[in-house]
Amino acid sequence: MQDHRFLAKAASHSTRAAIAILAAASAAHAQEALPALPEVVVTATPFNAGESAQILVPARVLAGDALRNKLEGSIGDTLANEPGISASAFGAGASRPVIRGLGGPRVRVMQNGMGSADVSAISEDHAAGVDPYSARRIEILRGPAALLYGSGAAGGLVNLVNGRIPETLEAQPTGELEVRYGTADNGRALSLSADGAAGRIGLHVDGSFRDTNDYRLASRAVRDDPESPAGRLPSSATRAHSLGFGASIVDSWGHIGASVAVLDNRYGIPTDEQATIDLEKRRYDIDALLKQPFAGAEQMRFRLGYTDYAHTEIASEEEGESGSEAEERTDFSNDTLEMRWELAHKPVAGWRGVFGLHAESADFAAVSREPGHPSTVPETRSRAYAAFLVEERDFGPARVNAGARIENAVRDPEGGQRRSFDLASWSAGVAWTGIPGYSFGPTFSVAQRAPSAEELYSGGPHHATETFDRGDSTLDKETSRNLELTLQKTEGLLRWRVNLFQNRIRNFVYGQLTGVTLDHEGNPGDELDERVYRQAGAKLRGAEAEISHNLRGQGLSLRAFADTSRGRLDGSGGWLPLQPATRVGAEVGYRQGAWRAGASVIRAQRQERLAANETATPGYTRVDASLSWTQRSGPMQLTWFALLKNLLDEDIRLSTSLLKDSAPLPGRSLVVGVRTAF
Repeated sequence: MQDHRFLAKAASHSTRAAIAILAAASAAHAQEALPALPEVVVTATPFNAGESAQILVPARVLAGDALRNKLEGSIGDTLANEPGISASAFGAGASRPVIRGLGGPRVRVMQNGMGSADVSAISEDHAAGVDPYSARRIEILRGPAALLYGSGAAGGLVNLVNGRIPETLEAQPTGELEVRYGTADNGRALSLSADGAAGRIGLHVDGSFRDTNDYRLASRAVRDDPESPAGRLPSSATRAHSLGFGASIVDSWGHIGASVAVLDNRYGIPTDEQATIDLEKRRYDIDALLKQPFAGAEQMRFRLGYTDYAHTEIASEEEGESGSEAEERTDFSNDTLEMRWELAHKPVAGWRGVFGLHAESADFAAVSREPGHPSTVPETRSRAYAAFLVEERDFGPARVNAGARIENAVRDPEGGQRRSFDLASWSAGVAWTGIPGYSFGPTFSVAQRAPSAEELYSGGPHHATETFDRGDSTLDKETSRNLELTLQKTEGLLRWRVNLFQNRIRNFVYGQLTGVTLDHEGNPGDELDERVYRQAGAKLRGAEAEISHNLRGQGLSLRAFADTSRGRLDGSGGWLPLQPATRVGAEVGYRQGAWRAGASVIRAQRQERLAANETATPGYTRVDASLSWTQRSGPMQLTWFALLKNLLDEDIRLSTSLLKDSAPLPGRSLVVGVRTAF
């Protein structure tokens, strides 16, 4: 009964800012002459449908000017102001998406439909191994996506699409080049992408360079502490570059191609130790698609990716009575091989669907270079093998979608206990469209997740987070049961959507600070906080609402949203750690001819639902604005743009960040730049 009361209250709270506009929905329905706006296809789902046509998992796509205006150096900061999304915000270099209060190993970051194969899910200080500056669009699935992508997507996924392996042939070379400068961090950024063709061979190249200094603060790093750094946040500088090449043979039967990419990223961690992380990643991909390969098949797709990933954490500490500084280094490595095979069949008794096989192999280690110091995580070989099936059929005005996945995941540490987990996930949902232009439907899903290597086998110091981590090799698999209700208006200039969700998780794995401090060998000391991985039942619930008018048309556009979620451990365990604040936001935009302008405001409430050893997070109001002008010359266009971020110079701290008490987000910043497209 209490759950039902919360969901009703959450729905009321989330939509309060939009009730007056929702009342006009019936009138808008009567205006059948309003044009139907085209939707962006979501490629991370099996049927490549638009945002509003997703049934099993709510989807969102960020592309075009909306993406370029929100672009930041990390994938988490880029998406942090989207409905249902927050960020881990571990400095300017490392920020990962938090979806509906879940992050880390429960949110999968992907690139072109394949895992990013980094170690960002292990700890908040590790950057995701993708480059937002290379993205043409970013797809977000809010909610369990384990059905298609396995354990790492039990809470949701983010898919960065850069088109590195061409699937179509360009009639003439096309591309984009952008240069921008930001005042808050003296940031300089350059990004480019280009596509062309030589006969039946499609070609692609993309690259970026980004260099920032320590960013400017709106107040002191630690609130009300006169000895805390002011002006700029120490150890928040970043320097990164990426380069990617791709080529494919494209014909009427489909395509087959390959790509190679490199990413180098060096960034600071704004903790007392002021560690630096030096990241290197090399990635190789193959993608093949055959259209109608045999009778009864629509298409068959095969993807293969190999990633060689490594980063070194460099921390400095004083040595003995001399006071001299010595560097401590920990090497992280992750060599990953991933394969996906999917077969989409033609309708059978009205059902259309996709059958797939998915395999992934990863060799991971986190080893200290210091003699006598234990390894953060021993060398661990992880293997996963899975098969999945997703089917869809229309029954009159109702579209039914259902699927299942079986998976075996193995964790095999050097000198430790080998674990094997048999996982089963399934989903079923329906979307009823009996009233044209509207859709309503419930979805129920069960997703199982195997504990990650660090949750099972950690046993050493982690300098960047200033913790001594202890895993538990006896942890059991997680099982989440998620119920979602969706009501939306999908046609016309006025569109809106409301989502209510509840997620019950059995054997939820979480890292808990014990209040004990240890030295780097794990003995009693005062250098590192002990963090222990434990399990308990948990429940998350919340709501999201969004309404927009003329979002992609000429003239005036309006958008408002609200989101709220909360998570608790069962029994007397208290609140889950690092939960997002309740937010409401609004945007106004105007586009006419060569001019585009916009402004947005987000109000986050004070977050006082605290786990053990957490402190309250103050609320904030963030105001952003944008202005651009485009001039055309033949086939080329030149766009001059200016972005004002955090216009009010607010002290913004995210409740989902471990560093919220000592590393707020940047203060006011003006970003100016120019972008050319041809």
